[in-house]
Amino acid sequence: MLRERVGELEPWPLAVELERFELPEAESLPQDLIEAVGEANVFTGTEDRVRHATGCGYTDLAKLRGGRLEAAPDAVLLPADVEAVRRVLEICATEGIAVVPYGGGTSVVGGVSPLRGSHGRLISLDLACLRDVEVDRRSLTARLGAGLRGPEAEAALHAEGVVLGHFPQSFEYATIGGFAATRSAGQASSGYGRFDSLVSAVRLIAPAGDLRTLETPHTAAGPALREVVVGSEGTFGVIPDVTVRVRPLPSVRRYEAWIAESFEAGAEVVRTLAQGPGLPDVIRVSDEEETEVSLALSGPRGVTGTLFGGYLGLRRKRGGCLIVVGFEGDEESVARRRALAVRALRRGGAAYLGQGAGRSWERGRYQGPYLRDTLMGMGAMVETLETSHTWSRLHELHAAVTSAIRGALAAQGTPGLAFCHLSHAYADGASLYFTFISRSRRGDEIEQWQAVKRAASEAIVASGGTITHHHAVGRDHAPYMEAEVGETGIEVLRAVKEQLDPAGIMNPGKTIPAN
Repeated sequence: MLRERVGELEPWPLAVELERFELPEAESLPQDLIEAVGEANVFTGTEDRVRHATGCGYTDLAKLRGGRLEAAPDAVLLPADVEAVRRVLEICATEGIAVVPYGGGTSVVGGVSPLRGSHGRLISLDLACLRDVEVDRRSLTARLGAGLRGPEAEAALHAEGVVLGHFPQSFEYATIGGFAATRSAGQASSGYGRFDSLVSAVRLIAPAGDLRTLETPHTAAGPALREVVVGSEGTFGVIPDVTVRVRPLPSVRRYEAWIAESFEAGAEVVRTLAQGPGLPDVIRVSDEEETEVSLALSGPRGVTGTLFGGYLGLRRKRGGCLIVVGFEGDEESVARRRALAVRALRRGGAAYLGQGAGRSWERGRYQGPYLRDTLMGMGAMVETLETSHTWSRLHELHAAVTSAIRGALAAQGTPGLAFCHLSHAYADGASLYFTFISRSRRGDEIEQWQAVKRAASEAIVASGGTITHHHAVGRDHAPYMEAEVGETGIEVLRAVKEQLDPAGIMNPGKTIPAN
């Protein structure tokens, strides 16, 4: 299918050997900084520096495959506790050493890129040791350490009979601190909520001092400083832990697939559900091209392909759009919500494909990044980007961004696939998640990516959509922040940073555009 759509691909070897990486020479660190975490927790080896020099975006992986890392931290520090974090920031502020807080390293927008700003030295502050778990079963809250990875946090919560329910595609590696720092949204956010809506209290260790919010369900003492911290991407300080709302472990999980006549018809079903009762925990509608790719991956002769073909034959149609819905909870609530959802789906002209296809999606929900890496090895450029808009303008946004991506790929001499799915539904709108695949232009991979990313981002801004629904801002989206919050909004963010991080050492070059 790829050969037909993008042409012959030239295999791209895996990353070069570590010994061949030409890293900038590491600057020495002050002795008191080493003593703050202990010499055994300071890592300066090539592998440690390389592993903390990139995230997981396409450009990150392209640079790793080519051995072209322009920057790397001088050292990786592993503080054992919050007091060590506080001491590290105090010394770094005094010495003018830039700090990049590091969790799972899964940022796809340059969020952990080691940019030094005006500082001569830079460290990566790995928060893996911050792993506390305290569950308040009566209040259904839990305080979770920033260094816990998604599966580790859920395992600890399951032992207490509760669940967080936050499952982004990076779940296997991303951390609680990263979820908070990036305002992450999990695949089941329509049911459990985005991470920012799950946070009930947060604290920040900033160079200027500590900031803490109360563990209370609501307060009218606003503006909410909790919202200032969540989504700050390490630019104001370090989030050592968060208190989150949890739920009892679900006794029933049901995932199933449906097929709609068109993307517009599927989106209308989701709007109906989002603005009324019965919205599933997971709800995803693939456009026609993504549906075609999904069927190619699963095999057209499988049960899903057979049912899909039968549906199209009955309606004398050639296209169709896949819908995945998922419900979690107790038996009664799942049955009640599913009955409401089924009614809306059937009224919208959708046909049932069964639980097999839904379970297949559930089993493979974290496989996308691995498939991307495999396709890169085959010589393909593969990237994703996401946005959101109101229901009134969602299809305008979908058309504009799809057209921009395809036009930019063609202009680069590498026409390819551009497809999308709708997810994360709200009463007033939904998010759109785009994927594009083309032949990689060897030697110009970064320039090729930049051209397509720029075209898509400009189309998003021109359509009034957000530059990011859940990938965060990082380095890649910072140039578009003024379109997001306005010139005055940028100045407010700069003022907050000046107050919390007067030396400007925290994660330079991210979120807030340079003056």
